Amino acid sequence: MPSFRSPDVLERRNNAAAVKKAMLEKFKAAAQDPTLEEQRLKRLAIAEARDARMAEREAARKVREAELAVLAAAEAETKAEAAELEALIATEKQAAEEALLAEQKAARDARYAARKSAKKERRRGY
Repeated sequence: MPSFRSPDVLERRNNAAAVKKAMLEKFKAAAQDPTLEEQRLKRLAIAEARDARMAEREAARKVREAELAVLAAAEAETKAEAAELEALIATEKQAAEEALLAEQKAARDARYAARKSAKKERRRGY
């Protein structure tokens, strides 16, 4: 049975260099493979198409946001007009109530004055 022989430093360095060279050749051969280039081009085309779709969605989103902003502005204007109308209605209602109260007070005062003058006439007797 042969004895175990340990490789020396020079042998190990040469083996490592040969392995590195083989790996580099394998990588270069894979990089020059036309199928890998086709796959890379396909991935690139897919990425470009994805970017185009994202840009379209972003543009559609901006258009939708602009439309929503216009609708919100119109709604705010409508609400402002409604609030203004409600305020006008409230002031008219308050004015009508005040007029009614004044009319009732005038009628009450007239009844009081008539009652008082009737009382004076009864006391005087003429």
